[in-house]
Amino acid sequence: MIGKIPKPGKSFGGCIQYSVLKKDATILDADGIRIDKVAHTIDDFNRQRKMNPGLGQAVGHISLSWSPNDKDKLSDEIMVSIAKEYLQKMKIRDTQVLMVRHKDRDHPHIHIVYNRVNNEGKTIPDSLQRQKNIKICKELTLEHGLYIGEGKQMVNRQQLKGIDKLKYQIHDTIKAISQKVNSMDELKQELAKHGIGMLYKYKSCTKEVQGISFSKGEYKFKGSEIDRSLSYRNLSKAIDQQVQQRQQSKQQSKSLADELRHAVGKESQQTTYLKKAPETNYLKKAIEKSNPLEKLLTAKPAEDMPDIPEQKKKKKHEQGQNQEIYL
Repeated sequence: MIGKIPKPGKSFGGCIQYSVLKKDATILDADGIRIDKVAHTIDDFNRQRKMNPGLGQAVGHISLSWSPNDKDKLSDEIMVSIAKEYLQKMKIRDTQVLMVRHKDRDHPHIHIVYNRVNNEGKTIPDSLQRQKNIKICKELTLEHGLYIGEGKQMVNRQQLKGIDKLKYQIHDTIKAISQKVNSMDELKQELAKHGIGMLYKYKSCTKEVQGISFSKGEYKFKGSEIDRSLSYRNLSKAIDQQVQQRQQSKQQSKSLADELRHAVGKESQQTTYLKKAPETNYLKKAIEKSNPLEKLLTAKPAEDMPDIPEQKKKKKHEQGQNQEIYL
């Protein structure tokens, strides 16, 4: 559940016509006004505002939106009941109220028009409404078991307008840049290039930083008002953690590179033969010529060598004797 509160207006006519005459608009609830005709509704609001003519901006306008995930849970009656709880918690009481449902978006939402001049002619204050709105919407979302979005990632930026749109622009820019810088001072310099100012709030009479705010144009917001992650403490902590992670990543990469270089160097010092080269006659002759000892060691046995003349005579004589014995 999200509540959007624009600045109070001066004309009930414009606000009511936008709410009631929109295509498929349905009036869900009304208190202290007639709703048979748009002109009667406008006239009733204006009659009561005359009880406090000094209040120029008497038109109160709030839109309450729910997630598309809650469509099946939210009947018209339940939305009216939640809206009335919301108004009570916001201290918008005892005054004229008009609730109108629009169906021009995927998500369920209603528009609430109320008179800032209450039934007794007193002014309903609008101070700190935006801060209270955030807190109360969260309370009601939890109380009624409604869908809670995951941070700001689920918000449709294209539907935002005015201050809400500016806040999200600042939020997205800070988130993107903070992931690339190494310090808060560097973040400040980079944001300045995008037209966003960053200001510190110091503890009185010291240099201790207590808070942080961001500005763009004429608007200025506390970091925690934009998002809790943008408070000084959370933002500086996130940047420090990212710097440590980058350093650890570099060290791991360097260690891995050193291990690879060591392994490659060790491997190059060892020669491995996958297959013994075949011995050829040419290679054998080359070895014999270059190494006489090798030639001697590889010589054939004596019986395989050719006979010399004396050996031939002796051998022939022995063969003759053998023949005589056989005869």
